Amino acid sequence: MLYAFLYPYVSSASFLNVLRYPSFRIVMAALTALVLTLFLYPPFIRRLQIFKFGQEVRKDGPEAHLKKQGTPTMGGILLLASVFASTVLWSDIRHGAVWLLLLVTMGYGCIGFYDDYKKIKYKNPAGLSGRWKLFWQFSIGGVALGLWYYGYGTIAFDSSISLPFVSVKAFLPTLPPFVYLPLALTLLVVGTSNAVNLTDGLDGLAIGPVIVASFVFLVLAYVAGTTLGAIGAAGRVDFNMASYLGIVHVEGAAELCIFCAAVIGAGIGFLWYNAYPALVFMGDVGALALGGALGTLAVFTKNELLSALLHGVFLAETLSVMIQSSYFKYTKKRFGEGRRIFKMAPVHHHFEKGGWPEPRVVIRFWILSVMLALVALASLKLR
Repeated sequence: MLYAFLYPYVSSASFLNVLRYPSFRIVMAALTALVLTLFLYPPFIRRLQIFKFGQEVRKDGPEAHLKKQGTPTMGGILLLASVFASTVLWSDIRHGAVWLLLLVTMGYGCIGFYDDYKKIKYKNPAGLSGRWKLFWQFSIGGVALGLWYYGYGTIAFDSSISLPFVSVKAFLPTLPPFVYLPLALTLLVVGTSNAVNLTDGLDGLAIGPVIVASFVFLVLAYVAGTTLGAIGAAGRVDFNMASYLGIVHVEGAAELCIFCAAVIGAGIGFLWYNAYPALVFMGDVGALALGGALGTLAVFTKNELLSALLHGVFLAETLSVMIQSSYFKYTKKRFGEGRRIFKMAPVHHHFEKGGWPEPRVVIRFWILSVMLALVALASLKLR
């Protein structure tokens, strides 16, 4: 917003020229979101306590979690508000893809809000039924991708699929839109949203990998959408970073870095209060929204397959639930009793049941997330 409103006056106020650079606005977006969350969470947590917005804990979960009963939840409301305010303040509001990204984030946040509200009101950890949750996730995500397809997103629609560690100059398959869009919606936008939600079961467990993934997407969006220029003896020379690195060039993708920075800043501020022992939980309002945002970023930056590596922690959590559920149903049908592979799913509970303290599980999952992020970044050169 500041860029669109103030930059036209740069001729009379030269210091406004800094708004032209995404790098400056990236730093300011992260700083703004960080300050908002750090200073507003204490009164916000007190307000959640007054309204009795406390966590409902599963009775069949680890016994250590029973003490979390009543801990303020729905903390994702302030997190999303900070992301929204910071993104709108520092991004170019004429950029359609930014608004589509915010549409998915805030829309999924509304789904999560209603889910959390039902859990609190009826004292039932089940919340909104899975059928209706998926219906609204597909609806909102479908609208966003549909608008992108019809040219609203500023970023041109592209149904190509780049392979990690393979230069796009060597191989870049393109899918028909009627194949690409349903896959992107199901596996990336909706899939990542629910994967992050499944991961959000321990103090700080989900927000750590979200921050790491947001940083990687910031780098990926910047190199995919930035062309550097220099004046030499032969005149102006443009250096296309995407072409040099062998990745898909996405015109306008650099503006998405502002959103990524806002998530990083807000996430760090939230983690200050969500670290073990948590003073507040983000709830589905935060987890569904942040997961949907990461999935949408993977689509817009053309890192669909790379996101499976980057989101390895979320993917492992999801697969553990799918494997556990499928094996339980199979053995119940085959042997008359359901059997389990994991002591409890998602897999972070398996390690808890195995005797790992909660902080150890969280820190080691963070380490895995950082390792996967480094491999994802290494793919930029190993092509």
